[in-house]
Amino acid sequence: MSTAREQPIFSTRAHVFQIDPTTKRNWIPAGKHALTVSYFYDATRNVYRIISIGGAKAIINSTVTPNMTFTKTSQKFGQWADSRANTVYGLGFASEQHLTQFAEKFQEVKEAARLAREKSQDGGELTSPALGLASHQVPPSPLVSANGPGEEKLFRSQSADAPGPTERERLKKMLSEGSVGEVQWEAEFFALQDSNNKLAGALREANAAAAQWRQQLEAQRAEAERLRQRVAELEAQAASEVTPASEKEGPGQGQSLEQLEALVQTKDQEIQTLKSQTGGPREAPEAAEREETQQKVQDLETRNAELEHQLRVMERSLEEARAERERARAEVGRAAQLLDVRLFELSELREGLARLAEAAP
Repeated sequence: MSTAREQPIFSTRAHVFQIDPTTKRNWIPAGKHALTVSYFYDATRNVYRIISIGGAKAIINSTVTPNMTFTKTSQKFGQWADSRANTVYGLGFASEQHLTQFAEKFQEVKEAARLAREKSQDGGELTSPALGLASHQVPPSPLVSANGPGEEKLFRSQSADAPGPTERERLKKMLSEGSVGEVQWEAEFFALQDSNNKLAGALREANAAAAQWRQQLEAQRAEAERLRQRVAELEAQAASEVTPASEKEGPGQGQSLEQLEALVQTKDQEIQTLKSQTGGPREAPEAAEREETQQKVQDLETRNAELEHQLRVMERSLEEARAERERARAEVGRAAQLLDVRLFELSELREGLARLAEAAP
């Protein structure tokens, strides 16, 4: 019914953390990269364990009990307390889906452990609770780590391993702190890069808006010029229409004074008649048209002034966005330089650790 070896029933990858035993608040990362975290079922003892191997050491060796609780503290992070190990473990996953799968499996394993304890207390036959998890099991396979295959034997607790020399432990601690600093600098670098991309997008939008305002301003200016020309044409036409009619050919020298006076009166009457027929009816519509045109010109000039003001505001915004972008570029450059320094220091630290490991017996 069972085998003498522990078998993995579920595996995933996550960044492993442990609570700082001194402050009980800060998290201490187990490594720079994500590790394989697996649920194991021990058929001989009928218990479940959560195990994660980092290098040659068991980072997590936690026996699941019915009173344990897995808590989701964020969309990608969860934790549980192990009273036997006197610590709190934290796991950071790549996605919320991975966190949900691990939490569901934790609940299933805890329920199976509870059933196993109840059957053990009742004295009944201890059947394998792992059979209830068959629909969710992963085919047994050795977990592959950075050191290659063949690490199944390390799934047993290695908490009894003797620690290395003091200098080696100090370098390991420095390496861990350097890795955390590198992750922080990378996060800041990506945040600055994202901010720079947002500023670049805002700058492009501002440039497009400014170009659109310029086009509208040119169109309004062209319309205003056309209306000015129309007003000038109407004024010239009105001046030509009110010009007195040409005088007809004058009388001969032998005409008398009375005939001349009668002729003058006749011409005056004709002038009045012409003015009443041509000048009066046409002047009123043309005057109204001129006033309407002048009002349109004034409205267009007011609109042009508003557009010019908006254009100046957009140009100032554009200059501010460009200045902000330059500042962001400068900050990204400084962050990149600091990141290069940190990476160089980390590289030297790793080389020192490698030399120490080679020199160690």
